[in-house]
Amino acid sequence: MLSGNVHLFSSHRAIRGGFCQSAVASRSADAMRAMSPVVVLQWIAVLLILLLPQLVMIQEVMAQEVITREPVTNQRLFDTEPFLPEHYDNRVASFEAQPVEMGRTVFLGDSITEGGDWVSLTGDETVVNRGIGGDITFGVLERLDDVTRRRPSKLFLLIGINDIGKDIPEEVVADNVRQIVEEVRAESPATTVYVQSVLPVNPSVDLFPQHYDKENQVVRLNRLLRGTVAQTDAHFVNIYPLFLDRMGRLDERFTNDGLHLNAAGYEVWVRFLEENGYL
Repeated sequence: MLSGNVHLFSSHRAIRGGFCQSAVASRSADAMRAMSPVVVLQWIAVLLILLLPQLVMIQEVMAQEVITREPVTNQRLFDTEPFLPEHYDNRVASFEAQPVEMGRTVFLGDSITEGGDWVSLTGDETVVNRGIGGDITFGVLERLDDVTRRRPSKLFLLIGINDIGKDIPEEVVADNVRQIVEEVRAESPATTVYVQSVLPVNPSVDLFPQHYDKENQVVRLNRLLRGTVAQTDAHFVNIYPLFLDRMGRLDERFTNDGLHLNAAGYEVWVRFLEENGYL
């Protein structure tokens, strides 16, 4: 009987204890619910204070990036001026001072064209040399009016190695050549246009200018030129293989600096044009 009373008493205490604990927990929960809006606001305030400097910094960085990027989108990412601007201006001035004679054969390009004694090489005293050392496709476009107003019978174009030297994308160079062909066609419809491949280079030769050590770009440009010219009524003339050695470089027999042609190189070039009926 006593043990039963003790058990009953213990159970009653446990029930009361459970009720007490539940009451305390309920009061704590009520207190937390009552305080939660204040606590949340306090935490938000603390977080804002802590994060505000970082937010300001991020905003400033993003604004600076916008300022930095804006001008870049409005300008070319490469140089479009010839390598020798003073020489370019002098040559253009001398061309413009010459009498306009129609129906000639014109060789147009950069220093490789300028260096050719075309009258002697072809035996034609009427051949016109329109090469300018250091010129690029943008320069040719600028001065093309001097060529088209002469209504040449044949136009031999060789241009692009200086564009590569300036890191102008090959796609841009090929598109400029397309524009040259189209402008000649528009202004001088009777002119037969020959677009010649860019020549190989040889960096192993003494005095080679290192910023032209870009044989892969030359190969890629020639491939693009072939495809571009095929979409016009001009003719693509592949003179690139004529000057290769067994290593796939400009043969030392035809150059003194690995970039330009010597007399033997010009003779090979003109002989090829004559044997294939271009001249």
